[in-house]
Amino acid sequence: MLSSAMAEPATLPLELPVTSPVDHTRRQLEALLEVSEAIAQQRDLPALFHELSERLHSVIDFDFLALTLYDPARHVMRLHLLEMRQPKEKEPGEESPIDGHPSGWVWETQNCFVATDTETETRFPDFMQHLSEVGVRSFAYVPLTTVQRRLGALAFGRLIPQGITDAEVHFMQRVASQVAVAVDNALNHESSQAYQHQLARERYRFQVLLEINNLLVTTRELPELFRGIVSTIERVIQLDYTSLALLEPSTGLLKIYALNFPGRQQLVKQDVVVPRDSSPAGRAISSGVPLLARGAEMEQYPSEIVRILRSEGIQTICCMPLINHGQSFGTLNLASRRLDAFAPPDVELLQQVCGQIAIAVENALAFKEIDALKDKLAGEKLYLEEEIRTEFNFEEIIGDSPLLKKVLAQVELVAPASTTALILGETGTGKELIARAIHDLSPRRERTFVKVNCAAIPSGLLESELFGHERGAFTGAISQKIGRFELADRGTLFLDEVGDLPLELQPKLLRVLQEQEFERLGSNRTQRVDVRVVAATNQDLAKFVADRAFRSDLYYRLNVFPITLPALRERPEDVALLVRYFVQKFSRRLNKTVEYVPTQAMDALVHYPWPGNVRELENLIERAVILSPGKELRVPVSELKPALPGPAADSAAEPALGELPQLPAFPGSAVTTLEEAERQHIQRALRQTEWRISGPRGAAALLGMKRTTLQARMRKLGIRRPI
Repeated sequence: MLSSAMAEPATLPLELPVTSPVDHTRRQLEALLEVSEAIAQQRDLPALFHELSERLHSVIDFDFLALTLYDPARHVMRLHLLEMRQPKEKEPGEESPIDGHPSGWVWETQNCFVATDTETETRFPDFMQHLSEVGVRSFAYVPLTTVQRRLGALAFGRLIPQGITDAEVHFMQRVASQVAVAVDNALNHESSQAYQHQLARERYRFQVLLEINNLLVTTRELPELFRGIVSTIERVIQLDYTSLALLEPSTGLLKIYALNFPGRQQLVKQDVVVPRDSSPAGRAISSGVPLLARGAEMEQYPSEIVRILRSEGIQTICCMPLINHGQSFGTLNLASRRLDAFAPPDVELLQQVCGQIAIAVENALAFKEIDALKDKLAGEKLYLEEEIRTEFNFEEIIGDSPLLKKVLAQVELVAPASTTALILGETGTGKELIARAIHDLSPRRERTFVKVNCAAIPSGLLESELFGHERGAFTGAISQKIGRFELADRGTLFLDEVGDLPLELQPKLLRVLQEQEFERLGSNRTQRVDVRVVAATNQDLAKFVADRAFRSDLYYRLNVFPITLPALRERPEDVALLVRYFVQKFSRRLNKTVEYVPTQAMDALVHYPWPGNVRELENLIERAVILSPGKELRVPVSELKPALPGPAADSAAEPALGELPQLPAFPGSAVTTLEEAERQHIQRALRQTEWRISGPRGAAALLGMKRTTLQARMRKLGIRRPI
């Protein structure tokens, strides 16, 4: 509606000079012409009304001039403009019922209302009494109407009981007809401006929603998405602080994922955890409706972030819940240093924006989880490919001795449980194979079996290898890395050589074993995993604990179900089985035709103490297969004789059955390498056949291998025919 305005009281003569009727009529016409000119020149209605009052004083005697308009929204008459010498009849903007006010009667009937004396007037007694009390004695209301609509009434009156003549009423009707046009134009202009302002606001609002929608479609990363949302909203609403709080389902706490606090960014840290009950964001999530707190109202939230914001002059906080599928999972928090910030239209716009943001944030979190799973699967894939390429000591457990059967019985007992197992035994006894057997017999067999050799990784990198790291956690951390514990989630992690684990890492490993949770390097976000740990060592951990080289609490946590593997010398009955298995394995791999082992060589192998256990036996058989030219396995027994007891040691100088003559070693070396032995063996065969490779008398036939295989070995070993 129109705004009100009051002009300074005009200095009026107490009595108008006596003029002839012709002069009076001329002056009235001149006044009407001046009113028309004023209407044409003046677009501001309050200023026009003030100028109109000054011009009419020269024609008609009045003490006040009032404009009362009909308000269709409330169905009342509202006083808008007032010109009065004495204290005002009513304040501008006051409302009066249509039935209880003369202006309402004039608006309804379109007739003039004239009261010659308010003290004797019987119509509208309450209104007349009020006028008498403020000193008004006579007045008149004339309709304010255009061709299109009825607007209200124009009133004028006097403070003395001087009757208003018909000529004055008739003149004021003519004035009112012109004023009505000006008022109608002003109302239309004001309505048009209000409508244009509303259209502009709606257009800008739709533009904001469109920009945010485009941002949500093109952006998947949560920090980049948040920055784009903030920059878009700031063009519509003045903001001094913005943050995004998301609910952690596992803990029920709120976590600040992104924030914008220009000039004070360091005061509130990202990824900080906020209690749900004591924060305005938590209240907004619980209620599912926007929360608005101004001034002292913020004191009812004993949150550390609210305290920081108050100390920085923040006066208003607005927490908008993010709702998707009927569930609140976070809030968009906005704050301003203005006490009147976040008006209802702003809150309405933010509700529409948050509807889009909720979908985008859920999508971003889903994409982040998918990317994490993809990285994890990619890591598992690479790890498994490495495992497939790895040459294991043996593919299955070989042996039939009572000691081995006892170990396998223990494996069957512990495998179905998720109990931590500790495998003890000398190096080369097959501890990793037993760990794999525990995994394969457990309910976790469909998940990943991950192994870590604690002695093979430098201590500075072992923590990153086990628990992973974030980008920038240390020099060289150019990307995020998933640790072995995350790779083994819902699977089994094999910690080989656990006795070599550094003391500074042992508490973190103990926490994972007890709580199943840890933090990556460079992150304070807790990761939860479900991992079964199988550890192995060839060292005496109990002695390490006594020497304070290993934590006792970690030792007891690992030593829940110990399994001790027997050395190969303790189960000699398994040696023959292992020899035959390895002969078959390496014969297929090296394209050889070795089919049997001489009895004397087998006896020597069975009686050897094997300090390197199965690993030593495997390496020796591989070398023997390489050196064997035909179907008989030629074992270099002479290398075993220094360790053989009794008569075997006495006959070390004579070659045993099935043994090749000892090949010349490198100068100054007692034992040659396998590669050098193979090179010398092939060169001797080539010299014997005068460097003929193929054919029945060629070196390939003499060595018992294909021509192509021999040529490949020659290229690998760098063997060329001398010129």
